[in-house]
Amino acid sequence: MRAIHVVRSLVAAAVLPLALVSAPSARAALPIQVACGESALADAINTANAAGGGSLTLAALCTYTLTSAHSSGGAGHPAGLPNITTPISMTGFLTQITRAPGAPAFRIFEVDGPSQVPGTNGRLSMNTLTVSGGDAGLGVGGGIANLGGTVTLTSSTVSGSRASYGGGIYTDGALTLTGSTVTGNTASVVGGGIFTNAGTVTLTGSGVVGNTPTNCGALPPVSPAC
Repeated sequence: MRAIHVVRSLVAAAVLPLALVSAPSARAALPIQVACGESALADAINTANAAGGGSLTLAALCTYTLTSAHSSGGAGHPAGLPNITTPISMTGFLTQITRAPGAPAFRIFEVDGPSQVPGTNGRLSMNTLTVSGGDAGLGVGGGIANLGGTVTLTSSTVSGSRASYGGGIYTDGALTLTGSTVTGNTASVVGGGIFTNAGTVTLTGSGVVGNTPTNCGALPPVSPAC
């Protein structure tokens, strides 16, 4: 009986390391509670990027007012927040992210994907947030510049931003809007609301309205989103 017990122990000892080696690893998104403040939001995005992704819960009823750029950007102008280079979700409740009046020109978000920025995997998902006041100047994407990544907006708004192309949103990746609004944005060339350079745009129960000079624009042969 003692011998059987020893054999069972040896088998168990051999199987355990094997299971540890062969079991697939699953990394859950790092949960982060973000206090109401510019530095807290920038730090949370940096932390999530370093962890390979994160799930950010923003402060309810908060306006995150950005007074300076936190990224050098990569498409004509800096970004108010660190570039999104990993899968990051942001959820708020009547929460706003806006550029401060009189602040230097910068877009709000840049999302970097592998087709444009090798080695990145930017995927931004926003729920119940408003992004406003971005200014990319002669660059693209005043509110959000999606450079080969994935952007998903749910019950969210992009407004009051400007750029040369895509005053609200510029995309050459995958863009999905559900129950969201892009309004009151301006482009100096075309696509005041959304400019599609490449990739796909899916609008479900969403409005792209009241943008100047056009709500949507695209680089031929791509069709405008609206």
